[in-house]
Amino acid sequence: MPHQLTELKVNTAIRPAETPNHRVQGDVCVVGAGIAGISAAIESARLGREVILVDALPVLGGQCVNSLIGLFCGVYGNAPEYKQLTHGIFDDIFRDLDATGDLYFNRGHTQTVYYDEVVLGRWIENKIRELGIRVVLGAVIQNVRFEDGRIQEISLATRYGTVLVSALGFVDSTGDAALTWEAGLPCRLPERPIYGSQQIILEQLDETHKPEPVELAKRVHSKADAYGLTRRDGLAFFFPGRNTAVMNMTHIEAPLEPVRASEVGLDGKAQADQVVEFLRAEYPKAFGRAKVRAYGFPGRRQTRWIASVYPLTLEDVRTGRRFDDAVARTAWPLELHDRPEGYVWETFDPDHVHYVPLRSMLPPDAHNLVAAGRCVDGEAAALSSVRVMGPCAAMGAGAAHALDLAGKESVHDVQVTELQQRLAANLN
Repeated sequence: MPHQLTELKVNTAIRPAETPNHRVQGDVCVVGAGIAGISAAIESARLGREVILVDALPVLGGQCVNSLIGLFCGVYGNAPEYKQLTHGIFDDIFRDLDATGDLYFNRGHTQTVYYDEVVLGRWIENKIRELGIRVVLGAVIQNVRFEDGRIQEISLATRYGTVLVSALGFVDSTGDAALTWEAGLPCRLPERPIYGSQQIILEQLDETHKPEPVELAKRVHSKADAYGLTRRDGLAFFFPGRNTAVMNMTHIEAPLEPVRASEVGLDGKAQADQVVEFLRAEYPKAFGRAKVRAYGFPGRRQTRWIASVYPLTLEDVRTGRRFDDAVARTAWPLELHDRPEGYVWETFDPDHVHYVPLRSMLPPDAHNLVAAGRCVDGEAAALSSVRVMGPCAAMGAGAAHALDLAGKESVHDVQVTELQQRLAANLN
């Protein structure tokens, strides 16, 4: 028997002339919900802080989930020992996703970790809910009230109205230093593009016939013009046993101008389609039946970053300089994508480790703002080796502890000895 309809009243309304603002207040506001921001938010919450997590996307996870990157880089050191260099959030992710068969540890010059992006996305969402972190999604910074060397409040535009967020401390993990920029603080811009990538996931593959990485790169280089490919190299990350692969074979610009940024997203998908045509034709046994399961959001590597107390240098990276205020480390190669057709790839020795100092994460004129992730300061080549997920997550944890130790005082006055004691697992 059908249920009886109940009366549902519908009212007619007009937007009030003075729309009230929504106000949110906490201890720490993290702007940017990629791996650096998620790490900062989780670590802050575990320190007992009331955390507000903001992102411009309508979903959590940033590029690590929504650009379909498909693998964690920079968490481990180089062969033959493959030491784990970053712990914290990765210990939890590796434990939980490995238990469900949603990770694959791949060893080469270093160890990378392939993951199922859907499972990772849900893991992040569940962890944020479990810790009681408040989120404001689909929110774009409108204005930043910066007074007396401190961010007092940020104004966010959402489809539901303006949201005003105030906090003791702020983390800029936006990737392009959006919070620092809107606060009116100096930022750095590269004089020529550093290219991002349009990632896709292909399914219906035959992984028993997959090409070797070196052979694939050579074939792309020799046939790129014939297929209209922009990038002359590329990588296919096969997840064993699933006949799927994440393809990283495009180069797209990463402009900060809104109309061009939108155009680039469409251009990137067109590049990806050309890649699929190439793969089907050149490797019919592996890719002949390939279909695109998903197009990721346009991926960005290096766009705009803060001007800090100390910019990390290429020499710091190559020599493995250990800073007195180090908060993160990695052994990832120099990986600078500053040419449309290819990129620089410079690996390091087995025992090599290089570090990120807290000073590279601090705008000199701000007392309650810490940057984390790919918008920290450094020479472009130096940043190309620390903007991957391992050190980005470590920087997020470092930002959380720096703000926790600072309290109502300045992050520039934090006792680095105590800070490094807290971060010992990511440093020693």
